[in-house]
Amino acid sequence: MTQLSTSMLSILEMDAETVVHTGGCHCKSVRWKVVAPSSVVALDCNCSDCSMRGNTHFVVPAVNFQLLGESSKFITTYTFGTHTAKHTFCKICGISSFYHPRSNPDGVAVTFRCVDPGTLTHIEIRKADGKNWESWFNQSDISSFSKVQK
Repeated sequence: MTQLSTSMLSILEMDAETVVHTGGCHCKSVRWKVVAPSSVVALDCNCSDCSMRGNTHFVVPAVNFQLLGESSKFITTYTFGTHTAKHTFCKICGISSFYHPRSNPDGVAVTFRCVDPGTLTHIEIRKADGKNWESWFNQSDISSFSKVQK
């Protein structure tokens, strides 16, 4: 595993409940680490893409997410609709372990089931109404999820 960046270390020092999670796809071609709380709020979205994939994810600031090794060689991206969300998945096994969400262009959505066991202590699952994205987004606090806490 590579060393943590300075910004990731400062985030760790600020919050004792923040840990380094590792994870990735099924075949392990895509691997990443993310600095996030051990207790997360995950979104169960009913948009056409998330509902078909069964994707339930938590959002973190992009600066807290890092691809490891040669993972980028194994990633491909799918977009639809506004093409704002960048749905990434492994070219080998097809698993989408993370993506760049429309709701948080400054963040990364991590599929909680793709986090390696042992670091997530609690997962609160909230419903996200992706079928009615604009009205849901305007009433939600999701945009705050990708902001670095100071």
